[in-house]
Amino acid sequence: MIDIIRRRWMLFLLASLTLGLAPFTPEPHIWEKIRWITRGEFPMQATYVFDVFIHGVPWLFLIFSLLLNLKRRN
Repeated sequence: MIDIIRRRWMLFLLASLTLGLAPFTPEPHIWEKIRWITRGEFPMQATYVFDVFIHGVPWLFLIFSLLLNLKRRN
């Protein structure tokens, strides 16, 4: 399983740039959610938590995959 995640970094990059950032206007969606959380403006409703999860998971997989690739090179 770890090997599959390590090899699929390009898929995770594509998912991060599409699903992770969509909708793109007026600003990337995940960026807006991160600002809400850091400012304490985040309404803790289930739909908002699910929204952050859906837009954040591709970024987490991308970061994990890149870290696995860096570890393998060293």
